[in-house]
Amino acid sequence: MENFIGRVCYGMHHSNHPTRRDFLAKASLLAASSALSFTPRTHAAASVPNALAGRIYKTLKIGMIKVNGSLTDKFKAAKEAGFMGVEMNAPGMDVAETKKAIAESQLPVDGTVCGTHWKIRHTSADAETRKQALEDLKTALQDTRAVGGHSVLLVVGKGEDGPEKEIWERSVENIKKAVPLAAELGVQIVIENVWNQFLYNHDGGADQNAEKFVKYVDEFNSPWVGMQFDIGNHWKYGSMGDWIRQLGNKRVLKLDVKGFSRKDDKFTPIGQGDIDYADVRKALHEINFHGWLAAEVAGGDLDYLKGVAREMDEAFGL
Repeated sequence: MENFIGRVCYGMHHSNHPTRRDFLAKASLLAASSALSFTPRTHAAASVPNALAGRIYKTLKIGMIKVNGSLTDKFKAAKEAGFMGVEMNAPGMDVAETKKAIAESQLPVDGTVCGTHWKIRHTSADAETRKQALEDLKTALQDTRAVGGHSVLLVVGKGEDGPEKEIWERSVENIKKAVPLAAELGVQIVIENVWNQFLYNHDGGADQNAEKFVKYVDEFNSPWVGMQFDIGNHWKYGSMGDWIRQLGNKRVLKLDVKGFSRKDDKFTPIGQGDIDYADVRKALHEINFHGWLAAEVAGGDLDYLKGVAREMDEAFGL
């Protein structure tokens, strides 16, 4: 999984920081203003049942932007390709450089991906490793807030770290220690469903559901912890539309997307594979989802990124 996606990587409300509702209101204004610079897609959206135009804002992982030049050049390329935000990696992000790129490109950072979560895990049996995982998460939250982002994507660990009950309990205990900071900063911790042998049966079939993910997220009992639900990652194991319905609006805070082919048992570009996007769109309407959708596929140059943006438009009716 790590190799395929190429990673490097609401609770108490604080009256001085934005809630998710505040953010979405701002995002709606951003979408309205950005529409002036984008080619209208009203005809394409109208042809797609349950189109999500006006509800979803396209973003992508910074590692996907294979454009020479400065960070500003990369941001400008992403904007030209049709994206409305960029997800950075944290900790390790150069905050000053990132703020400069945002100002010069007028493209926001909507969130980050925790860059150390695969190796330094909250599920680890080693207390010092969990302590470092917590520190990295807190740093990621702080850096994300510093550049105006609103979420930190987190892979909580791996099933190989012990029996499910044990890694469930110690990861929840560890991550909970970061929730007060997340609330103070107004930055959500969004857990991604990945191939990490945890909260699903990695050797099971395509009839699985999201029950364990629902229970795990609910352990935090906080609006500052939810999911960045990856539509492609678990198509192999179940109906993504049904998983979205089961998780619901309060847990699905953001989305990731990549393609997957059950027939060939492999990940694909967004426009390929056999994911049931019609049902995914229907489910997103049913839970009244409004928010960010991040592409998480192999990177490329400007023309490649334009193609990814088009694939997202076509799959989601944007």
